[in-house]
Amino acid sequence: MPSTFASWRLRALALAERRLPALTRLRRPEALPVRLDRRRIYVLPTPFGLVFAALLFVMLVGALNYGNNPAVLFTCLLGSVAAASLFAGFRVASGLVLARVHAAEAYAGEPFVVNLRFDPAARDRASLRLRHGAFETAFALHANQPSDVSVVVETPHRGWYRPGRIRVWTDYPLGLFQVWSWVNPDVDILVYPSPERAAPPLPVSGDTRIGEQAHAGASEEHAGLRDYRPSDPPRLIAWKASVRHDSLLVRDVEHRSGEALALDHASLRGLDEEARIRRLAAWAMAAERLQRAYSLRLPHETLGPALGADHLRACLRALALMPGRAAVDRDD
Repeated sequence: MPSTFASWRLRALALAERRLPALTRLRRPEALPVRLDRRRIYVLPTPFGLVFAALLFVMLVGALNYGNNPAVLFTCLLGSVAAASLFAGFRVASGLVLARVHAAEAYAGEPFVVNLRFDPAARDRASLRLRHGAFETAFALHANQPSDVSVVVETPHRGWYRPGRIRVWTDYPLGLFQVWSWVNPDVDILVYPSPERAAPPLPVSGDTRIGEQAHAGASEEHAGLRDYRPSDPPRLIAWKASVRHDSLLVRDVEHRSGEALALDHASLRGLDEEARIRRLAAWAMAAERLQRAYSLRLPHETLGPALGADHLRACLRALALMPGRAAVDRDD
């Protein structure tokens, strides 16, 4: 039964795409900013609105049957209030602008937050709602105060991800009518590969030497030592040197000579492509936590050796864009 319903739904959408392109044009991505106007805002009565309309019809029939003019007047008054609520709800959505879409770092298989910045223009907008997939949030905007609205998104695969269609709707003020529109921003978000959980220890240092000039002429006792910082892990504290100098000193792993780690894609021959990418991502993050300089060797490029947030982002980006299954996940 579900498969039959899905097939009928696809046929109906295909027919609508051919016969009524104005109703389905919002399925295509749009360049920002996106402004909601009367040509793209739709209105339908809610279930409560249908019940209310039926009640008004019964009241009108009864009032006319018994010739009760006050009852007729009261029924018309309720009908006019319902009609006014339709225009009030339409006014809340009309003129709303989606100005920007941005997101924090995202990893495949984990939910992340996408922020959509809405500009209300010169009008307060109450009781708006945003729906993306199974997620829905309510928000309100004050006049001339653009605000960010968060949407939780789950991405199953690494690579470029497009949020797809997002529904903006309201049943303000009485819940009798649902006023809605679709926004489909043409924005791609880079999703990093999910790092392997319980990854094995980092590989043995490679053959690339770094920092050889940092200790030219330095004595063995003081080479690579610096003052302690609160963010330094306790394992880096040089206790003997600290006692002699009456202050905490730590080994400066960023400047001492040695060999950089080589995270080599070709060395992981026993794993499939996605498992290799997840392990390399886990190793890059582990090396960053341990402040160990590292290089990433991929079939098409080599990054580093280096250390720092920029280097880590460059490595994760390169891994995210590696060829393979589901490298691009877009919901058009």
